[in-house]
Amino acid sequence: MAKHAALLPTTFARIIENWLIEDIPSFDYGGYVVGDDEKQATLYCKSDGVLAGVPFFNEVFRQTGCTVYWSFEEGAEIIPMEGRVAVAQVCGPTRRILMGERLALNILARCSGVATRARSLRKIADTNGFVGVVAGTRKTTPGFRLVEKYGMEVGGADTHRMDLSTMVMLKDNHIWATGSIADAVEKARSVAGFSVKIEVECQSEKEALEAIAAGADIVMLDNFTPESIATAATSLKAHCLTINRNVLIEASGGITEENASRYMIPTIDIISFGSMTQGVPHVDFSLKISP
Repeated sequence: MAKHAALLPTTFARIIENWLIEDIPSFDYGGYVVGDDEKQATLYCKSDGVLAGVPFFNEVFRQTGCTVYWSFEEGAEIIPMEGRVAVAQVCGPTRRILMGERLALNILARCSGVATRARSLRKIADTNGFVGVVAGTRKTTPGFRLVEKYGMEVGGADTHRMDLSTMVMLKDNHIWATGSIADAVEKARSVAGFSVKIEVECQSEKEALEAIAAGADIVMLDNFTPESIATAATSLKAHCLTINRNVLIEASGGITEENASRYMIPTIDIISFGSMTQGVPHVDFSLKISP
């Protein structure tokens, strides 16, 4: 049901456990009211979107002693034709269904929202013949990064770096604090070793050339206009040919669904979108117990 579930670390169950503890730190008064009669609840999707977050939803209810049966594969594009469509059934003691209800819905709504935005951006890329990488960013919700990065994967986007440890990204503050791009890259390489890529955020073509000369693996052209990035990327690629180096060029900053196609040019290897997680509408789900 969820082919991307194999990506998840075993520790994700502990994350769910902590969220349940946060939601039920002591007595569950509503659970006392409904008791332990076996019931079936239907999960409805009430807005268009890509279904994502199935392993998290399943784990919530596994920990509360319930079983989930899905009618759709994860990654399916759901379009409710008559206001809502049933996508899953949750079976178990009534109080335990309700114990996990809100947490499970919150996760599913957010993860599906991210996946929906990721799928939309990937479709824009495909429509425009862009063969480069469509990526998210590290602009994720604290404590919720695993869910949001998972949504990117399901939606067909690249997660970009997961955290500060998976790739070196030297941004403007790193450069200003160090003194120069060359010094920053040299210091980073001395500790990161051969296996970790170094990316440098650049505000101009001149800075990008400095980063390439310093040994950066990736240069990010940040907050460029479509016109200026086309000129800079073409020039940088030509320069890399002359020095026999394959340096990736990333476009980032202020790129949205509305203007993304203007950045999808052959000399750009990666386009990253903070909007893949920031300001994303959630997909609307509800869970209703059958009488």
